[in-house]
Amino acid sequence: MAKTGENRGNLHESTVAVHAGEFVDPTTRASSPNLVMSATFAPTGVTGFSARDEKNYDGFVYGRVSSPTVRQLEHKLAALEGAEAALAFGSGVAASHAVIAGRLSKGDHLLMPDSNYVGIAELTRDTLPRFGIETSFVDTLSPQAVAAGIRPNTRMLWLETPTNPTMQISDIKTLATLAHEKGVRDVVVDSTYATPLATKPLSLGADFVVHSLTKYIGGHGDAMGGTLIGRKVDLDAINLESMVHFGGVLSPFNAWLIMRGAATLPLRMKAHQEAAMKLATFLEGHPAIKRVFYPGLASHPQHSLAKTQMKNFSGMLTFQTYENGMAVAKRMVEQLEIIHYAVSLGHLRSLIYWIGTDDIERSTYRHGPEAALRFRDYMGDGVFRLSVGIEDGDDLWADLVRCF
Repeated sequence: MAKTGENRGNLHESTVAVHAGEFVDPTTRASSPNLVMSATFAPTGVTGFSARDEKNYDGFVYGRVSSPTVRQLEHKLAALEGAEAALAFGSGVAASHAVIAGRLSKGDHLLMPDSNYVGIAELTRDTLPRFGIETSFVDTLSPQAVAAGIRPNTRMLWLETPTNPTMQISDIKTLATLAHEKGVRDVVVDSTYATPLATKPLSLGADFVVHSLTKYIGGHGDAMGGTLIGRKVDLDAINLESMVHFGGVLSPFNAWLIMRGAATLPLRMKAHQEAAMKLATFLEGHPAIKRVFYPGLASHPQHSLAKTQMKNFSGMLTFQTYENGMAVAKRMVEQLEIIHYAVSLGHLRSLIYWIGTDDIERSTYRHGPEAALRFRDYMGDGVFRLSVGIEDGDDLWADLVRCF
């Protein structure tokens, strides 16, 4: 298997997940990827002291610029997305910050969903204004709202699909086409919930894809990481700032762990979807449950779009209870034995967490009146975010149903 990120169209995804970016070590003949923990390297020729002077050198000099193990992971990630290149970072937020800060400057305008992952929602609301980057927030379910939000200085449209935690699905192809026709340079898609096994945003017109590698791609809940995937020329331009100047680099050890996890991603996503579909169906039929949001259910508001845009419905779902959510959450902390009451998602073990509407409005979104009404229509007083692992669905249901 060549060490490239090119899309190997003759191989199935399960083979690409195992072999892309990997090779037999020519010296030791080791079959598994090496873990190279060195922070510094002896170059094969004289290079400049600054990373700016290493443009024509493809080897390794210093770990903050590039690393053999991290580069192997990057090749695997690019192959999974069918992309030219990928950069790996210390977290999903670091990857997101890299593309935002690396592509936008003072006076530029960023168009964001009015509800998305809290780390990026808070970054754009609380931090970017200090640097003169203006952000507007729109309903990305509505092409009309997106079109109306685009300005002459809009340089980036950010999409997240499905969204965390509302499980809403944006039409990537329609919105990417619309944005580019109106002069927006970059369309970025956070595809963490979907994974490359469900959706390939670049093939639908996006310019960049962001994943939190801590979630499904790593899969084991033991290594933080993030990635930015896209065209090589764009990532080369971002690399100097994002790695050398911002410093959000990924540890080689974490890269090695995530590479190990990525190899089983196709198998795990099948198991995640199977168990999630079973739980979503059981929940929808239970008298204690008011509402369930899972893209695989016909009741999901964007189910038709999900069937078109997603090859796998993932393991993420949210639900509302008739009983006060906080009271149910307290019982979960005390009674759950298989499912962990904990934050994060996309791990092989199931995780659940209560997200109160008033809490997240106050801490993060701070919606205007119209957006607040739309958000509450989805969230009610709050939702339980359930990341369904790869355990048996019947065992998970027996553990969960005791709390209702």
